Amino acid sequence: MLHDLVDLERYPIDRPDGAGYGQMIADLRQSLAEDGCAVLRGFVHAEGLEQLLAEARAAAPRAYRSFSRTNAYFSTDNPSLPPGHPVRHFFDRSNAFIPADNFPGGGPLRRIYDDPGFLPFIREALDEPENRFFRYDDPLADVIVNMAEEGEGFPWHFDTNNHTVTLAIQNAQSGGAFEYSPMLRTSDDENTVGVARVLDGDLSGVHRLELEPGDLQIFRGRYSLHRVAPLRGPRRRFVAIFSFAERPDMCGGVERTRQLYGRVLPHHLERAGLRDDALMD
Repeated sequence: MLHDLVDLERYPIDRPDGAGYGQMIADLRQSLAEDGCAVLRGFVHAEGLEQLLAEARAAAPRAYRSFSRTNAYFSTDNPSLPPGHPVRHFFDRSNAFIPADNFPGGGPLRRIYDDPGFLPFIREALDEPENRFFRYDDPLADVIVNMAEEGEGFPWHFDTNNHTVTLAIQNAQSGGAFEYSPMLRTSDDENTVGVARVLDGDLSGVHRLELEPGDLQIFRGRYSLHRVAPLRGPRRRFVAIFSFAERPDMCGGVERTRQLYGRVLPHHLERAGLRDDALMD
């Protein structure tokens, strides 16, 4: 039961046979079809946010902070490509992630992710079949918290998973807007020309979204180039990330996992390369 965390009157994910559930799913599908993004404002209520914030603050000292230069694919440079190719366009990145093994099963983050109604709700919103939608099989990345401080953000990138579900827990004083170019590539077309255009500063097709604490976002991040604008002010920004995959045995790539969490496990080495597409990650 998630009554102490989620506004189930407004978002009845526990009552899939109820009158309001079908309309909620229809609205989310429409938003996702239009630009690859849907937001449930106030999904977590004020009392639930207190629990989530307390958990994030307690785990914050165990965050892995990294400073690097990365491209949109979290890959290494490829000198054989021309200088203007997006693989060769690198940005400074300073950020921190609290890995999944810091959040126990009885905590609020795990309670939401593991709730029997949560995965079916997300899957139906995305209109995915049951045999193509699973919890992410990654012991470091299935349920994480991104932590960022003043001057930090997250540069342009694509996600490892087809779909990413995020929950805003605490915002910085200012900054931190979510910017994205919806559905810029497909599973069989990298659209490197379009990606390079955005990376070079053409924001004509970029959407800007301000998320508030408690908002749940469902986002097609594998196909939509996106970034988080730099933060301002001393207050940390906490955003939870719930991950799902199209295969039951899929986990993060070795290079990306090492960059984001500072370590890889045998689990990642065993499952390297298990993807259903040939995108550059």
